Amino acid sequence: MLFLQSTTDTLAAATEQAPEEVKTSMFGLLMQGGWTMIPIGLLFILAVFIFVERYMQIQKANQDPASFMATVRSYVLAGNLEQAKTFCMTENTPFSRMILKGINRLGTPLRDIAAAIENVGALEVYRLEKRLTILATIAGAAPMLGFFGTVSGMITGFQRIAHLQGNVNPSELAGAIYTAMVTTAGGLLVGIIAYLGYNTLVSMVSSIVFKMESTSTDFIDLLQEPAK
Repeated sequence: MLFLQSTTDTLAAATEQAPEEVKTSMFGLLMQGGWTMIPIGLLFILAVFIFVERYMQIQKANQDPASFMATVRSYVLAGNLEQAKTFCMTENTPFSRMILKGINRLGTPLRDIAAAIENVGALEVYRLEKRLTILATIAGAAPMLGFFGTVSGMITGFQRIAHLQGNVNPSELAGAIYTAMVTTAGGLLVGIIAYLGYNTLVSMVSSIVFKMESTSTDFIDLLQEPAK
């Protein structure tokens, strides 16, 4: 009984002496990173905005051109070029704008028609890739800002140690390092999100480019079919 009582008293004393768990909100944690968290936060907002805006535009353009080309083929083979033009303008997609340019060039050499379609395709790809370079820049710049904030914080911490001639509380030094590392974590998080978003959008654009090339080839083959 004495042994059990002694053990219970020891555990109770240890519990009373244990430090309380520090609970920090996410916002408070981010604010401990210092002023460098402000540009990192702005880059995060910009990256999310660009990704959502580009995703909606690219997804809207990422359609299956098979049914579109089937309708164009029926109009062209029937000689209803005006209806084909009207249909292309109604669709309002990268594929329809390419084919519309090709229809408008009918009567010129086939090489000129193909070149006109290719030029329109290049413009459409440029529109789809708009602002993607900014997203790629954020993917590289955000971690660099985080590292800069960490180095700045470490410099400040070591300056404090030098000023106090080494008589510094270990908890204070740990706090300075903790604060400095928050910026690295924040910068890496934003960089990873921007990097994943950039590669997702690039993959979607590549899929559309493949469909555009296939549509262009189908239209040129259509013009080379013998009249029935």
